[in-house]
Amino acid sequence: MKTGRGGPLAGIRILDLTTVIMGPFATQILAALGADVIKIESPEGDNMRHVGPMNHAGMGHIFVHANQGKRSVVLDLKQPAAHEAMMRLIDGCDVLISNIRPKALARLGLDYESVRAHNPRLIHVSCCGFGQDGPYAARSAYDDLIQGATGLPWLMSQYGADTPCYAPVTLADRVTGLHAVYAVTAALYERERSGIGQSIVVPMFEAMAQFVLGDHLGGLSFDPSNGDPGYARLLTAHRRPYETKDGHLCVLIYNDKHWKAFFAAIGQSERFERDTRFSNHTNRAQHIDEIYAQVAQLMRTRTTGEWRQLLDAADIPNMPMNTPLDLLDDPHLNAVGFIKRVEHPTEGCLRTPGNPTAWSRSACPDASPSPRLGEHSIEVLEELGYSAAQIAELQASGVTGEPTSTRTLAFAESQEQK
Repeated sequence: MKTGRGGPLAGIRILDLTTVIMGPFATQILAALGADVIKIESPEGDNMRHVGPMNHAGMGHIFVHANQGKRSVVLDLKQPAAHEAMMRLIDGCDVLISNIRPKALARLGLDYESVRAHNPRLIHVSCCGFGQDGPYAARSAYDDLIQGATGLPWLMSQYGADTPCYAPVTLADRVTGLHAVYAVTAALYERERSGIGQSIVVPMFEAMAQFVLGDHLGGLSFDPSNGDPGYARLLTAHRRPYETKDGHLCVLIYNDKHWKAFFAAIGQSERFERDTRFSNHTNRAQHIDEIYAQVAQLMRTRTTGEWRQLLDAADIPNMPMNTPLDLLDDPHLNAVGFIKRVEHPTEGCLRTPGNPTAWSRSACPDASPSPRLGEHSIEVLEELGYSAAQIAELQASGVTGEPTSTRTLAFAESQEQK
């Protein structure tokens, strides 16, 4: 096993059969916590390798961010010889995590029932679109589809969008990926007590339904219902960055203390007492459209800088409306060292988000750069006991492969520069 990494998951080996975003996001977090993550890829590689921008083919920006700290092994799982290598890997792994559809995983002989005989301590995690006991079990699932199925486009239209639309982030993928992370870590803890592994299903639809309904079940929470779905404060069309004299500012005047301080700061202290719409949380919730609309009018009377100075002095929560470019130069993120600059062996200097958690004792290791396709195929096969001749045979038959060597790549680039 690969050694030398610290972190709370040091010594844990994870066999990663995930692609695109949901699964790789989860296993990247597990790798950042110190696990040895072996990413199994087809000869074509993870689809996200091929989505730009990129400096070199096969190293797209989303892939680079979601696969730090992992080792890439090419195995054509449709070939029997690859199945043998997989069984050797499974024998020495703590976790197998995949987002291959369960029926397809079973055809490959990698479902839980097939593999637990090899390793009873194995934790088998299946990230899929839907729970496997319902009528949607075999349906394909992507972030857009799950956002739609759990009501996000409808909520956007209720919020004031001209037409139903998706959130412009892979929200369902990443929310579900976080569910997979806690499932793995909790299962590892349970295994310490029981000594045996288990099978876990992490479905996108149910994960996002929990996420959405927690806010928006509203009056449907009660049986019989006592109101409509939705959380009014989140759905008012006025809940957006406020326009100022010279830009925009994100402000949340939330509790009684904030509202009292806000009116005092703008010289209207008596308004908090006189206008009962502002006087307590229940009243504000009932009149949220009017309240936010009035704040929007007031915010246009000062510049962003003037408002920030006034609101900070009154201890009223506010933040700038940043762009991704602004985040790279954010003073707080820079002070905590969140944006990392790392040298990739082939891709040059990369900016990448760091690990957001801080540990007092089990410090998380610096992640190794995202691997080129098959970069660790030979290394891992040697760890499994394959001889040089056996590895050469696997390469010749297309079962495994490795990237163009760094030396060859550097030579080719030097020729291009001549």
